[in-house]
Amino acid sequence: MLMSNADRAARLHYMANGFRVLSPGDHVVCARSGARIALEDLRYWSVAAQEPYASPAIASESLRPR
Repeated sequence: MLMSNADRAARLHYMANGFRVLSPGDHVVCARSGARIALEDLRYWSVAAQEPYASPAIASESLRPR
């Protein structure tokens, strides 16, 4: 039986110029907002924190000291 990756969160390794899929899926979840991000729409992440972000504003906010 073929397994579908639809509606499954992927596990990724984030690198400076892209990411590598560790576990297949069709989306990731934003580390700050919890929003679902389709892999084809993923543009913002932190290599150091290994976290995806849904928007540039959320990515910038994650850089601020807490």
